[in-house]
Formats: sequence, C-alpha cells, structure tokens
Amino acid sequence: MNDRVTPTRPHRKLTDDGRRMREVLSYSRRGSRFTPSQQQAWDAHHEGWVIPDVAVDEPGFAWSQWFGREAPLIIEIGSGVGEATGVLAAARPECNVLALEVWLPGVAAGLNEVAAAEASNVRFCSVDAVWAIENLVAPGAVRELWTFFPDPWPKTRHHKRRIVSPDFARTVASRLEAGGLWRLATDWAQYAEQMLAVLDAEPGLEGGAVERWSERPVTKFERKGLAVDRDIVDVAYHRVG
Repeated sequence: MNDRVTPTRPHRKLTDDGRRMREVLSYSRRGSRFTPSQQQAWDAHHEGWVIPDVAVDEPGFAWSQWFGREAPLIIEIGSGVGEATGVLAAARPECNVLALEVWLPGVAAGLNEVAAAEASNVRFCSVDAVWAIENLVAPGAVRELWTFFPDPWPKTRHHKRRIVSPDFARTVASRLEAGGLWRLATDWAQYAEQMLAVLDAEPGLEGGAVERWSERPVTKFERKGLAVDRDIVDVAYHRVG
C-alpha cells in the first residue's frame, strides 16, 4: 500500500472532547487469558507469525513485508482456533494466508494448529477485518476470502452487526482479483438467507449456495451446529467483470 494516512483503527476513534466513540462492529471482545498450551504456542511462534495491531498504523505498511515475499493473498475472517486455517494454508504454499482474528486465545490456539500443519505461509492479525480490508488491502489484491461460521447475531436488533452487509459485499467485490472467490459457511438458516440475498444483490459478485467445500475441515463451530440438527450452508461467490 502507499504512504497515505489510514483512518484510525476501530476502538481508537475519539469524539472531539476525547471520549471513545461507540462503533457498530461484527464481533465482541472476549477474554484474553491463555491456557498453558496456548501460552506455549504463543511464546514459540508469535514473534514470527503474529502481526502486531500497531504495525498497521505505520506509514507504508504492507502485508507482504510481514510474509517476507510477494504472493497471491488469501484472507480468512474469523479464524477461530485455527482448525481450518492450518490445513487449508498448508495445501496452498504458493499463497500468503492472512488470518484475521480478534480473540487472542484463538490466535494462540491457531498458532499451534498452523505449526502442526507446517503452514509457515500464515500470518495472524487481530485488527478489525472490515476496517483492514477497506483500508489495508488494495483493489484486486485478494485471491480468496474465507468467512466460516461468522457470528450470526441472531437477535433482530443485532442484525446490523452481521459482517455480511451490502457495504461490505461491495468492498469485497472490489478487493477480489478477477475471478477471485469469497467462500462462506453458516449453521444459521436465517443468516444464510441474508447472505444469499445480500450477495445476489451485489453486481460485482456472482454465485450462490454450493455443496459443502470438501477441503474445509469440520471445525468445532460446525460440530456444534450439527449437534443441534442445524443445516450447514456453504456459499461461494466470485468476482465478475
């Protein structure tokens, strides 16, 4: 990216009188305490595989600097504990895989999964995904975007917090390379309906519901949905034009 000054990251915006500005985000911050195994993974790998939040504020920030190479970029929004991240990244060694996850114990667990899969092409960052893609990703720079089991925000008054929205769909369409793919999965039927309605309405994207992506490992979120008899819906849209 160029040397322009990007807007202040979420949770850092202030009003004119110095008060923190309330923002609508697609997630809520959870606890940050590590288990012993997460602490061990963090200590072993975070220096090499975790991009500090403050790094994105630096002039001239570029993801490629942190991967140590220029390569096709894949972004995963909400990598959770990394069950899918390591496996999918290991199968794509030619790509840089950026895992955006705000829950630090999940990042630590993901480091363990990535190490086990020997997927050295993954970097984690805990910056808000919507903000990062809007401000730190160039148009046409993303080969694939993965959004597996995002928070469904089931209460009607919280639907505005769902990450799949018309504005974000427009942003994603602009950031995908020609033919680039956005893969999603959810176990909430109403959210699946919203995803399809929003993405069908975005002229820069084309796709729909698809068969389960066989490469995607069954994660704990998917197992929880299956345990209560929810249908898992996979969705895939590609950039057109």
